Amino acid sequence: MKTSLLAGASALLLGACAMTPAALPETEALKRVAAQSGPYRALGYQSPFAGFEPHAPTGPASWRAVNDAQAEG
Repeated sequence: MKTSLLAGASALLLGACAMTPAALPETEALKRVAAQSGPYRALGYQSPFAGFEPHAPTGPASWRAVNDAQAEG
């Protein structure tokens, strides 16, 4: 118990004595929107569900008719 307390206290002490942190980078340059400099085309949004046809479940069918339909194909 004493060793973990001593280790924690020494970590805090060393952290307090460390050098001051470096200055943050300039954020104004990151906030500006980059100007397009090439022949880029605008991309339109396409829904991932375009052309999707929903299928509703059907009720149980006669197993004999289903079996015969599978055997024919």
